[in-house]
Amino acid sequence: MPASILEEVDGLLGAVMTRNTTTRLRCPSCGSAHVAQVLGDNGGISYVCTACGHSWS
Repeated sequence: MPASILEEVDGLLGAVMTRNTTTRLRCPSCGSAHVAQVLGDNGGISYVCTACGHSWS
């Protein structure tokens, strides 16, 4: 049993990411798969890593 809710969430996200091999997006800074898609300042699409805070477009 996981020691914390964060470990449980990591486990669930890991299971989802291994099933979905066509849309794997990883942070170029830390390699984490914990990436959120956000609307950029100019209306474009940007990404932010929820693990390390790195953002890119």
